[in-house]
Amino acid sequence: HTHTHTHTHTRARLRTPRYFHNTIAQLLFNFPLDMTTASGTPFWSGPKRPPAAQSFDPADELHLNFVIAAANLRAAMYGLSGSVDRAYFTKAARAVSVPRFVPKSGVRIQANENEANAAEPADDEEAECARLVGALPLSSQLAGFRLTPIEFEKDDDSNFHVAFVAATSNLRARNYKIAEADALRTKQIAGKIIPAIATTTALVTGLVCVELMKLVVGGKKIDDFKNGFANLALPFFAFSEPMPAPKVKMGGSGGEWTLWDRFEVNERRDLSLREFIDHFKDKHKLEVTMISSGVSIIYSFFTAKAKLEERMPMPMSELVKTISKTELPASSNWLTFELCCNELGDEGDEVEVPAVKYRWRKF
Repeated sequence: HTHTHTHTHTRARLRTPRYFHNTIAQLLFNFPLDMTTASGTPFWSGPKRPPAAQSFDPADELHLNFVIAAANLRAAMYGLSGSVDRAYFTKAARAVSVPRFVPKSGVRIQANENEANAAEPADDEEAECARLVGALPLSSQLAGFRLTPIEFEKDDDSNFHVAFVAATSNLRARNYKIAEADALRTKQIAGKIIPAIATTTALVTGLVCVELMKLVVGGKKIDDFKNGFANLALPFFAFSEPMPAPKVKMGGSGGEWTLWDRFEVNERRDLSLREFIDHFKDKHKLEVTMISSGVSIIYSFFTAKAKLEERMPMPMSELVKTISKTELPASSNWLTFELCCNELGDEGDEVEVPAVKYRWRKF
């Protein structure tokens, strides 16, 4: 089970007749070109196109492309370095001894859709499974063995994925005298790429940039901005004014906020939990009942008294790190908190408030 470059190109060379000659030769042996059906009509007629077997020719660019791509893919699976030396592959392919194929009698090939359910006997399937299991090596023989699966990636031209698909599909097309496709067309089909219409892209980009310029200039009212709809095929262009973000009233104080608003807290130092709670009590007349950061609850009114006394003097950033058990990102100077609050006063009704943007360092 030791794999070398010789194994990879030998296997690739042996796959060429297997895929593009032997199966075709067996098919034509079972169904000769002059074969007729029970009604006397030619078997190879209508939608049935007779194929032609291909013999490997190292001088044929497409044949060599298949061997190079297949060998490099197998090398990648076994952690070997690849090669694109065509002279090397031509010489190596000529040196491989390929057994002569002789069609066999008794091989069953589905001739039409009505034979689709004509399966092999269950005993044969079980015997084949037993043979495959028996051919597996012992686990002790695979010590240190590493095999890397390959995920199809169409956008890397150096990985031979599209090259293999292109060579394989074109050789198969050549078997059936179907027009061959270049690498770009193959990439488009295999990658299911839908071509973008450049004019539409340019139009959308232009409209977005116009709206962006309005934001940069500033001082614009909401009816100065536009939503755009365009269909170049009709053609149809329509513009509408955007709807303002819904406003939420913040208790009886009359303050309103939208999903774009934040409480910004920057006291030019890292506040303790007690100072943070007092900040909202003094400045916004709100009683904080719960503080969360992400999935971690930093403070809640029902927390055990001993734990609250321990946390109250701690800086907010230290609390987040301690409770979430994660380090704060080095690139960020802000923390986001979600609050549950009640209004101060006799009623003490719960109030919806925006999130808090809290500066904890580099003031």
